[in-house]
Amino acid sequence: MSGATKNQEPTGSTSCDEIAKRATAALALTDGTVFYGAGAGADGVKAAELCFNTAMTGHQEILADPSYAGQIVLFTFPHVGNVGANREDEEAAGNAARNAAVGMVSREDITPAASWRAEASFSEWLTARGIIAITGLDTRAITRRIRETGAPMAAIAHVRDGKLDITALKAAARNARPMRGAELASSVSRTRADDWNQGDWMWPTGFRTGSGKGPLVVVLDYGVKANILRRLVSAGARVRIAPAKTRVNDVLALNPDGVLVSNGPGDPAATGVYALDTLRGIIKAGVPTLGICLGHQMLALALGARTIKMAQGHHGANHPVKNHETGRVEIVSMNHGFAVDRDSLPEGAVETHVSLFDGVNCGFRLTDKPVHAVQHHPEASPGPQDSFSVFERFVSSLTKG
Repeated sequence: MSGATKNQEPTGSTSCDEIAKRATAALALTDGTVFYGAGAGADGVKAAELCFNTAMTGHQEILADPSYAGQIVLFTFPHVGNVGANREDEEAAGNAARNAAVGMVSREDITPAASWRAEASFSEWLTARGIIAITGLDTRAITRRIRETGAPMAAIAHVRDGKLDITALKAAARNARPMRGAELASSVSRTRADDWNQGDWMWPTGFRTGSGKGPLVVVLDYGVKANILRRLVSAGARVRIAPAKTRVNDVLALNPDGVLVSNGPGDPAATGVYALDTLRGIIKAGVPTLGICLGHQMLALALGARTIKMAQGHHGANHPVKNHETGRVEIVSMNHGFAVDRDSLPEGAVETHVSLFDGVNCGFRLTDKPVHAVQHHPEASPGPQDSFSVFERFVSSLTKG
């Protein structure tokens, strides 16, 4: 089915009105543009920010990433679903973290699963996760639009009988809450502390179990990905997960050897309203601290820096980042719509990583405190494993325990 809009006649003999009549799904943007296609996954209507992701694989891991809460993900790679879905590639580290991406957009119909690891078709998994999907759209045209004008708010609908209420869908897109100012981390964080002892997945035995020894790392959960926790365990740490709104005294009472400030969704400044005092207290106490993605941004805010909303953000598994510390270029996984303003970093903060796409800050460390943060996702789920050493260096630097 063509992805033409009501405002643009498609090539060929099929008119826009005929396309709209046959459609079972639609995507509306805030400017009133509507794209029609075939629905898949869950039924219903969701309004969220629309972003594009350039990854060619790992689509289950992407949509299951809690950092995508409040977003609709458009995949630039046309074929989605050929590896199906399985429980082992789950990124939610708890029940709340299953509230991740709300919608998916793709060029081609979802293909049947053809992987020996598949436990369900991708469409079945989308339905189970409550993710609304629309297929058959001109994803190249929409991607260009996002690059030129920024990530818009949008509304996506899937109605199996094709009775789409386009007027209501346009209104949902116009009235969608913008990502700027949105506090979403608490909605994907666990509500009570818990231990984690699952390590990396290894063929053919599956997930490894940690030794239960090693330095204790407390993970502040703002929507932490399961594979970040697994990388910590595999690097030799004991892991204790703490809810997003844990106070500094409760963190320090655990006597951590290190603290990891996790990834997560939403505006870091909004999350910082309740989190920055805790982060400042941890830094002041001299506890070795690592920040990842949202955690990188919030550590910068805790130090007095600023964050900015990016036009389209970085979303993909093939982003080149220059590591100033080693001189190497690392190909990394990215997922963020906000960035640290490098010019606002305080004295004593050294930029360690920079994006080679657009020069955005992708990492810093403090010269007088054991604090290090990276914007990219070193756990590489999905993506290349160039930055696994981030976890290994962090854990090996923790001498207590």
